[in-house]
Amino acid sequence: MLKLIRLEWKKNNAGKYIRNMVIMSALICLFIFALCYLGIANDPDTGIPDAAPGNSAVSSSIELFTSMGFLIFTSVMLSSYIVSAYKKKTMNLMFSYPIKRQKILISQMLAVWIFNFVALVLTKLLIYSCILLGAQFMVSSFPLDYNMAGIGFYIQLLLKSVVTVTMSFAALFIGQAMKSSKATIVSSFLLIFLTQANVGDFSLAGNAIVPVMLMILSLFLAFLSIYNVETKDLTG
Repeated sequence: MLKLIRLEWKKNNAGKYIRNMVIMSALICLFIFALCYLGIANDPDTGIPDAAPGNSAVSSSIELFTSMGFLIFTSVMLSSYIVSAYKKKTMNLMFSYPIKRQKILISQMLAVWIFNFVALVLTKLLIYSCILLGAQFMVSSFPLDYNMAGIGFYIQLLLKSVVTVTMSFAALFIGQAMKSSKATIVSSFLLIFLTQANVGDFSLAGNAIVPVMLMILSLFLAFLSIYNVETKDLTG
């Protein structure tokens, strides 16, 4: 399985995804830094940060923008690795190998999941560290509500990263069902809406139940994506 995962990274030119991930992470980091220390989110009249209720602390912004960015990024990679491979008929060639189709498809999904999980964790650590470093020299517009010296910080960071990246499997299932790369990416935007939107007076942002339920659903849809792959007609 490890050999197949490495083959997927090599075959799909993981270098370009690393480059794009670094650029995206740097832009998010700069944006969050500007929110905290350059006052771009402050009300021009009062000088008070113009933040939505419940998002007054810096961790909310970090989790929001990193989750949005990597949910879309993961869905783009899944679309390229799997959905496009079906459309371009390259999956037919791969399935001609003396390896079970399920194993090939699982290796593709794991290649994307591992890449984005590691990238998301590193990006969050970078941003949290930069904001903490900035606090040594400047006053933040947003309260710094995290403690990087505590083990709980890292446990929470890892769990949230697992949930975010795993949810992209739901977008993959939709893209496969519709045989559309665009549908995979659009579905990731819908997942963002489901985890961040406000419904009446009820905010889904910061609600732990909704993303966990979506993760469980995504795992189930991932199972369905590979369940009948051994007998699936690739010409359909």
